Amino acid sequence: MADTTHPNVRVGTSVLIFKDGKVLFGKRLHAHGDHTWAPPGGHLEFGESWEECARREAKEETGLELGALKFLTATNDIFIKENKHYITLYLRAETTGEPQLLEPEKCAGWQWFDPAHLPTPLFIPIINLLKEHPQIFNKLSV
Repeated sequence: MADTTHPNVRVGTSVLIFKDGKVLFGKRLHAHGDHTWAPPGGHLEFGESWEECARREAKEETGLELGALKFLTATNDIFIKENKHYITLYLRAETTGEPQLLEPEKCAGWQWFDPAHLPTPLFIPIINLLKEHPQIFNKLSV
C-alpha cells in the first residue's frame, strides 16, 4: 500500500541542448511549473539509462537528434505547492537541428537563448541548478 503522507521521489532528466553557443528552453504548460521556462526533459523510465531518457525526451518534445551526451550534475527539487519531490539529472548535448513543437499541450514553444540572458520565470530545478552552480551556463556555452 502506498504511503500518501510521503509521496514518492521521482527522477527527472533535463537536457541542456546547445547550438551556436545558445541553449534551448521552452515554456511549460499544464504541469507543475506551468508557464515557467525549462530545457527539454522528463521522467526516467524503469530500466532506462540517463542518456536514453535524455535522447528520448528531446526527440519526443523537439524532434532533435542529439550529439554526444555528457552528465553534468543533479539537483534536489521540492515543489511545495504541488507536493512533489524530484531528483533532476542534468545532461549536456549539442545539436545542429531546429526544434519542432511536438507536444503543444505541454509546451508553448521552443526558443534559443544566450546563456547570459535566460528567460523568466525559470522552472524550479533550473533555479536550483543556478543556485548550486551559478556559472554553469558560462562554462557550457563554449
